[in-house]
Amino acid sequence: MNVRFGYGSPDAVREAPAIVRLAQRADRDGLDHVSLADHPYVADMLDGYAAISYILGSTERLSAFVNVTNLPLRPAPVLARTATSLSALSGGRFILGLGAGGAWDRIATMGVPRLRPAEAVEAFEEAMQLVHAMADGGTPQSTKHYPIGTLRPATVPAPPIWTGSNGPKSLSVTGRNADGWIPGHAADWLSDRYRWSRPIIDEAALAVGRKASDVATIYNFPGAITATPVRRTRDEDDRWIGGSPEQWVEELTDAVLNHGAAGFTLFPRGNDAFEVQLSRWSQEVVPAVRAAIS
Repeated sequence: MNVRFGYGSPDAVREAPAIVRLAQRADRDGLDHVSLADHPYVADMLDGYAAISYILGSTERLSAFVNVTNLPLRPAPVLARTATSLSALSGGRFILGLGAGGAWDRIATMGVPRLRPAEAVEAFEEAMQLVHAMADGGTPQSTKHYPIGTLRPATVPAPPIWTGSNGPKSLSVTGRNADGWIPGHAADWLSDRYRWSRPIIDEAALAVGRKASDVATIYNFPGAITATPVRRTRDEDDRWIGGSPEQWVEELTDAVLNHGAAGFTLFPRGNDAFEVQLSRWSQEVVPAVRAAIS
């Protein structure tokens, strides 16, 4: 059972040395992936693509992705070339995290024209199709939002695409095109958001001849990993808040075996230092879950 375990990295410019050190430690500890955000309009945040490029070059096994790419700020033809380049340079360890774009007030400050929601979803689907078309075996063609000229595909396989879809139309796009889905707002398998969203993906996948299982669910999963057990691991809204390593193992094992979870990206919370949380995750929680589901 191929379940992926990763973490969401700090992303402040001032933390650059620690970010690389944490990734190298995660690589040694056997984690599967690291993610960084993509908010280039924020001055004190590292550019997501610059950061993951450096991380991929500083590690040996760890995959990396931007969670998720701010598509309006990264035109799809260039993004496709970036994707195949990072895949080639890293030996296939690049994952393309992709979103249609949401914070338009911030996005527009970078000089990008606003798109209506329907247009943004169209561009989102065209971008995924273009990434595949500009990779090995593809045939790049002009589209409504990306009127490209004559281009040749790179002789590199397309990377896996994980999306951050939220609305019904973008969820359908995910079902038709993506390899993974990251539920928005840190929704998990017990949430209403997941319960109404996942069937839309499954139906869209089946409608184009895919299997529902072709789109894995990888959860952004915030929470504190505490040294000792806690009385309540979920809050009054039934959102996961954390617990001891043993409580995490029980929760995630159930998610995999009984709810079809295919991966988790930890976003550490709580009073302990980030490095302490990440150590408990990679050395205590993840190995125990892997053993339980094997």
